[in-house]
Amino acid sequence: MTAQTYSLSPKEKSFVSWHLLVAMVALALGTLFGPLQAFEHAGLNLYPFLQPLIKSYYQGLTLHGVLNALVWTTFFITGFLTFNVIYGLKRPLRYPTLNQVGFWLMIVGLVMAAIPILLNKASVLYTFYPPMKAHWAYYVGLTLVVVGSWVEGYGFYFTYAAWRKENPGERTPFIAFASVLTMVLWQIATLGVAVEMLTMLIPWSLGLIETVDPQLARTYFWFTGHPLVYFWLLPAYISWYAMLPKQVGGKMFSDSLARLAFWLFLLLSVPLGFHHQYVDPGVPAGWKFVHAVLTFSVFFPSLLTAFTVIASLEYGARKNGGTGLFRWVLALPWRDPSVAAQLLAGLLFFFGGIGGLANAAYNVNLELHNTTFVPGHFHLTVATGVTLTFMGVSYWLVPYLTGKKLWKPDLARWQAWLWFIGMIIFSNAMHVLGILGAPRRTPLGDAPYVPAEWNSRLLQVGIGGGILFISAILYFAVMIGTAFSKVKVEKEVEVPVAEALQPVSQTPAWLDRWAPWVYAALALIVIAYGPQLYEQIRNISLTSPGFRVW
Repeated sequence: MTAQTYSLSPKEKSFVSWHLLVAMVALALGTLFGPLQAFEHAGLNLYPFLQPLIKSYYQGLTLHGVLNALVWTTFFITGFLTFNVIYGLKRPLRYPTLNQVGFWLMIVGLVMAAIPILLNKASVLYTFYPPMKAHWAYYVGLTLVVVGSWVEGYGFYFTYAAWRKENPGERTPFIAFASVLTMVLWQIATLGVAVEMLTMLIPWSLGLIETVDPQLARTYFWFTGHPLVYFWLLPAYISWYAMLPKQVGGKMFSDSLARLAFWLFLLLSVPLGFHHQYVDPGVPAGWKFVHAVLTFSVFFPSLLTAFTVIASLEYGARKNGGTGLFRWVLALPWRDPSVAAQLLAGLLFFFGGIGGLANAAYNVNLELHNTTFVPGHFHLTVATGVTLTFMGVSYWLVPYLTGKKLWKPDLARWQAWLWFIGMIIFSNAMHVLGILGAPRRTPLGDAPYVPAEWNSRLLQVGIGGGILFISAILYFAVMIGTAFSKVKVEKEVEVPVAEALQPVSQTPAWLDRWAPWVYAALALIVIAYGPQLYEQIRNISLTSPGFRVW
């Protein structure tokens, strides 16, 4: 059955739609608190006017981080991967009830985690570093969200196994291959935070143990914390590699390079967490160096991605009349809001990647660690490279799922450009403030130590945050307008999956074999983390009681 004739069933469309709905509600609520922090930096503190609903800057910051960085991404990604597995393999989920159980586990976990945050009993930010101590329901809730996503992942594996049994020797369709691989990466990466929750934070919050080891807890967290970034990024890469080329009228430049890049991300994404712990005295310098090397090595599949995606875009643009060394970019369909959003996301992500290299360099990191440079980088990568891409994907995916025409496409295109402009202003200011020494996770608007040279940049943070807020309002207006529109599409929206320039059958078989890559990834994790985790666990120091500092 060809890609053009296959369609998800109404139940499958509904299941994917529920994921997207929860994700968008989380993004809408979380986005309310982003501008509050930006305005606070600019000297306009609105938090006193929100009491007793929101009691502090840190409660708002926790809501913003958890809802936007964890809930929006996890639910959107799980829904998008579900769509890709079904559509890519051209078959229904093997055990749809299993995936439904996983989804509802995620919902229960979300509610459990949200209640203590709203009651100001879990204002520990999305990194939840101990010895700051949240209510036990917060930790259990986040754990259930992860476990639910694991269960949905098992549904992908069963579905893929059934497809493989029916199609021996065939190359896995790329969007399905990349989606299953993303879930494998997620399940390996989240082992760290799962161990932290089950052996330390949940027993501690329930009073079963009185104290914790903050150093070991941070090591567990960053085992998960940085590969979490690639769980966010790889679904965006799926769209850039396999869908955006079709949208610009071209083809995927190389199926083989795309698969190689994804395998390298699986191999290299996890064993590099110590570059977040350069200032931690409990991690030996030698291990920090090993993780620094591995951090720089993961930049290689990013370069492969840049080359392959740009080559695919150039092919499509020149096919449509584009000429010149760079002028072909103008031949891309910029008026398509889905295309514009993803192109702008990729452009800003390029600069975010450069900032990531700065954070990975030991000497530079000592200057930038825990400054506003870090959230400036974070907003270029996750809040733009990922989020703006997901917004672009939703501009064709929601019409496909609902059977409704996209409401006000011109407004959607303006939304993408406003996000791009607002993020340039906001992120530039955050980067410069970080270089000037401004701390992150800190209300700076009323801080008595703010030097005059920060003032113009703090104002810039507020201006950028305001523009981003307007862009977010436009996005939700377009999504709501589409969902409730009475204008139906004349025929089902085409799913933009690009063909490769060369037949997929020519992709080497070793790029479609799982065992060597998965075993190599696990082995590298054991080498990079095993000795140091052994030492930290052997010398565990449960000395710190819990603190509530808000």
